[in-house]
Amino acid sequence: MGNGALNGAVIAVAGAGGPAGRATLLRLAEAGAVVVGSDNDPERLAEAVDTARYAYGGATVVGDTVDLLDRESTLDWATRVEKDFGRVDGLVHLVGGWRGSETFAKTNLDDWDLLELLLIRTVQHTSLAFHEALQRSDRGRYVLISAAGASKPTAGNAAYAAAKAAAEAWTLAMADYFRKAGGAEGPTSAAAILIVKALVHDAMRAERPNAKFAGFTDVKELAEAIAGVWERPAAEVNGKRLWLTEKP
Repeated sequence: MGNGALNGAVIAVAGAGGPAGRATLLRLAEAGAVVVGSDNDPERLAEAVDTARYAYGGATVVGDTVDLLDRESTLDWATRVEKDFGRVDGLVHLVGGWRGSETFAKTNLDDWDLLELLLIRTVQHTSLAFHEALQRSDRGRYVLISAAGASKPTAGNAAYAAAKAAAEAWTLAMADYFRKAGGAEGPTSAAAILIVKALVHDAMRAERPNAKFAGFTDVKELAEAIAGVWERPAAEVNGKRLWLTEKP
């Protein structure tokens, strides 16, 4: 622990209570980072934080219940993290959600209303809250998890694919901010997008032992890829879509 690019880094993880969040907390703690997780479910968050903290004795892993749909609450969270730990070196955005339909004609726009909040508004709030602190860092990273469907939408996935594409566009705009802030020497911070087809974890495999989950990314592999974003120079990952599955 603690001798790589993440040693001593302060990384916030939004959506830390889900399977991907749990795997990410574990991987970042293993790498020696100070990890600050948030989730809107305090019990789920506490369990995830405790698991990561006890898995790696001495690791600093804390949780904060935050309503990421409230901009002021998100700003307060970002301010609190920097005040408590002196810096912010990363924000990993793992807030998810999915809605689909049988056909394009049967698309329910109520699905869009939900996905716009979960997949876009939370990205807007976290990026606007953390971007200045990340730019102040010498290794700041904003990491968005997106889906291959954003690049090739299917008829029944219109709302989901459109929301993911919008979140990607917003993140790429943040990357342009980092590029311009870096000037002639190039960016010191970066906004990157990790793209998966879908995620799978042990509980899913246990529930469906005969399923192939072809092209899915295990949450442990995702966590490894997230940690790997800090291993590469900012200019190499800023504004990049990093594919963890086959391009459609």
